[in-house]
Amino acid sequence: MHTTENVQTGLIFNIQKFSINDGPGIRSTIFFAGCPLSCRWCSNPESQNRNRKAALACGDPKLTGRAWTIEEVLAEVEKDRCFYEESGGGITLSGGEVLQQHAFAAALLKEAHKRSLHCAAETTGFASREIFSEFIEDIDLLLFDLKHCDREIHQKKTGVYNDIILENMRYALARKVPVTARIPVIPGFNANKKAAAGMAALLKEMGITEVHLLPFHQFGEKKYEQLGIPYEMADVKQLHPENLQTYLDIFLKEGLEASFR
Repeated sequence: MHTTENVQTGLIFNIQKFSINDGPGIRSTIFFAGCPLSCRWCSNPESQNRNRKAALACGDPKLTGRAWTIEEVLAEVEKDRCFYEESGGGITLSGGEVLQQHAFAAALLKEAHKRSLHCAAETTGFASREIFSEFIEDIDLLLFDLKHCDREIHQKKTGVYNDIILENMRYALARKVPVTARIPVIPGFNANKKAAAGMAALLKEMGITEVHLLPFHQFGEKKYEQLGIPYEMADVKQLHPENLQTYLDIFLKEGLEASFR
């Protein structure tokens, strides 16, 4: 696991160009290694802390990542500045969980802002208030993962309780940071009316207006094979937006701007 104290380099899996679903406009999405959650459906299992040894043993550079300096990252994303300017895009920090490398991420965000780059981040929000408050100082948009509003169900399927996650979501909103909620719709976990109603009511109460629903898919299955670890969702059918209209309607009826991604 990469140390959270390192400001000079960050362990990164990939910088994905021309992303259009990770914030406004055309973006470069930077995938950070490390995540304290253990979501059973994760499409990037190599990013989870519990699977780090398996990723290293695998030896595939795409699954182990490499160290990048701030200048290296910025030099890479600056190649597409013209696309950001034309589309209102920028960079998005993702993972894994970017807060696992908060010092490097915060330093990167500060440098990116100096270069007038729009900065977004997708996060679970699972970090101490001290870490989270520093991180959001240079954030223009938070794509905040909300997996379930019931803390016990959340813990059972992700390995952590959602208390600090919800507290940090409220804190970001209080600090006037724009927040879009992102909900992975997972069979056997939250792909039911009760879970949807609970999350929709919670988001409305918090004052969040935009919600992205991410239907379950099998895109990460081969990674589990490479890592030699069991994939618990192997026999679960992929979900499609056309079959989730009732689920979507629950959020729309609460007055939320919900859509599938």
